Amino acid sequence: MKTRFKKNAKIFDIAITAVAGIVSVCVMLYAVAHFGLYEAWPELVLNLFYIACLAMIGMYFFNRLDTHRFNYWCSVSVGMTVLLRDILFAPPLAYYALHLACLTLSVLLLCMLTYFYARKNWQSYTKRNLWAICIVDMIIAALYNLDIYLEPINEYTEYLLVEIWIRPTITYGLVACFVTEAEKK
Repeated sequence: MKTRFKKNAKIFDIAITAVAGIVSVCVMLYAVAHFGLYEAWPELVLNLFYIACLAMIGMYFFNRLDTHRFNYWCSVSVGMTVLLRDILFAPPLAYYALHLACLTLSVLLLCMLTYFYARKNWQSYTKRNLWAICIVDMIIAALYNLDIYLEPINEYTEYLLVEIWIRPTITYGLVACFVTEAEKK
């Protein structure tokens, strides 16, 4: 099969994203099975969006999906996970300041993703703007990670630590693909 990327660095970025995303999603599916659907159904919904992103990354990598559809639907999927997990059903955090910071950054990330596709010529988005999306998502995950370490450890801790980093991993892969398109223009 012919791949979209020719540089080994890009192939490595996509491969790392795919492997890390698949392992993380599998761990979370195990958590859903372990804790039961009644308790962990929100993770199953989020995993559907993550699986959709990983499938689209694979289709894009093997030239089965055009750039416009890939960028649009992946951004919609990531935006839905931000909206569901971080804004509408935000987890309770130990400190209100952390909660407020995560909520503010989540709204900023959602606005960045929306602005990215509200533009008619989305390929004119610069590399700096694209990496800003990934960095904001990583800061959100780091703040959630900090909150988990501040709270007492329980049986959910390991799964929460995995779940927090799925989206930034996928966002990293998406940005790596977007940057390639920005370079082609």
